[in-house]
Amino acid sequence: MFEVEVLRSLSHTPRQAWDRLFGGALEGYDYLRAIETAGLAGFEWRYMLARRGGEIVAAVPAFITDYRLETTFDGAGRKAAEQVRRVLPGLMTPRLACLGSPCAETATIGFAPELSADERLEVAKALVSGFEAEAGRADCPLMGVKDADPAQAALWGQVLNGARYAEVPGQPLADLPIDFADIDGYLAKLSAASRKDMRRKLRARHDVRVEIVEDLGVWLEPAMALYRQTLARAEARLEELTAAFFDGVAKRMPGRVMFVLYFAGDELLAFNLLLTDGETLLDKFFGMDAVKGRAHNLYFLSWFFNLELCAARGFKLYHSGQANLADKVRLGSRLTPASMWFRHRNGLLNRALRALAPLLLDDPMAELAA
Repeated sequence: MFEVEVLRSLSHTPRQAWDRLFGGALEGYDYLRAIETAGLAGFEWRYMLARRGGEIVAAVPAFITDYRLETTFDGAGRKAAEQVRRVLPGLMTPRLACLGSPCAETATIGFAPELSADERLEVAKALVSGFEAEAGRADCPLMGVKDADPAQAALWGQVLNGARYAEVPGQPLADLPIDFADIDGYLAKLSAASRKDMRRKLRARHDVRVEIVEDLGVWLEPAMALYRQTLARAEARLEELTAAFFDGVAKRMPGRVMFVLYFAGDELLAFNLLLTDGETLLDKFFGMDAVKGRAHNLYFLSWFFNLELCAARGFKLYHSGQANLADKVRLGSRLTPASMWFRHRNGLLNRALRALAPLLLDDPMAELAA
């Protein structure tokens, strides 16, 4: 009933046909094309399409890369994985085929609105089957789903459990409803201790100049230096963005992209890439000088600037990503659990990974609740 097609470039699909399936999602056709054309080292791109009668009725992006398994783990799990790497280095960097995008918030299957629930399940199974066949052609022993969309959790579970994938906890998604008119209204919702702390941090505003631009322009290279600093501090990373990515997003998504620049005098200390559809403000990347940025409380100043932006422009939701979750909870965000899924083609290794994953992987939600 459904025919599956694999593309290596989204340019072979009309924008309207792709975006119809995803309901105008911010990380839609133009965003994915910006990723595809950004020259990210070590990645190959795939796009799984399902057709019925020649018409595209479902789709999901995918990627292929050499994956260092220890980047998945935290704490003791990472140390154990690093010890295994010393003995079996090849085993610890398998070629991975993954549904989703390294630069997107979730792995979401887009469906034609007219598909019934039963048809969605059938076409999702067809897409996963086609993805596995493509992974085999690309010589990928490890297959996965990066950050399965929580809104489709039941569907992903139905499809992947039956295909012998293992589910592991991913990083939760943090959202803050904009149900206040101004910062005073927002602060009133926080605990007394958090409110006092934030008011103290906000005093640094007097020393910081903020600008909103549609593209980085002459600030592209200084911003990339800040991005590389921030990336070097990260405990785990999958991708390294390029100047072409930031430039491409701005050019492909006019009116939906903002760069917020933070200056002390004439020196750029931080930048923030934001996407918006008029309802949601999506905080994608924040790059900051570690020493000078912290001295000016720029992480927290950017948080408040973004909330003020939401309130002033009538946005209903601030989606702030998957990092610094403890701070975000303290600042009133709600967390939505997300899952990752994986399967190794070798049955013995797959059983071993399924058994080891719960022992080596920490659950971020459980840690925050402790």
